[in-house]
Amino acid sequence: MLTRIRNANLAKYSLVEVPNTKINSNIANVLQETGFIDSFEFKLEGKLSQHKILIYLKYKGKIRQPVITTIKRISKPGLRIYAGCKDIPIILGGLGIAIVSTSKGIMDDKEARSNNIGGEILCYIW
Repeated sequence: MLTRIRNANLAKYSLVEVPNTKINSNIANVLQETGFIDSFEFKLEGKLSQHKILIYLKYKGKIRQPVITTIKRISKPGLRIYAGCKDIPIILGGLGIAIVSTSKGIMDDKEARSNNIGGEILCYIW
């Protein structure tokens, strides 16, 4: 999902289609709440495996400068990265976000710190 958003941003697409999974829909929800994407909607077609999420990307100005400049995957299948609530990094002095998978669901770093919850750091976005 993150690679598809990154590639669509570089190509200045307004819409990107990703597979519909619980993790992808929760990450899209966090991105919409923090203002990195305009919106997202579900596209339900045929079998469950064919369901998609349509993500509408956000751009600034007439030259269409992307709001998301960098997406960096942190925790990978070969090496999971976990952090306690005090160890969750602040991205670019608060301008970016870290998406964290916690026991209470997927949330951004500010919400995880305020709820005093740590977890797996999925990615950084700024």
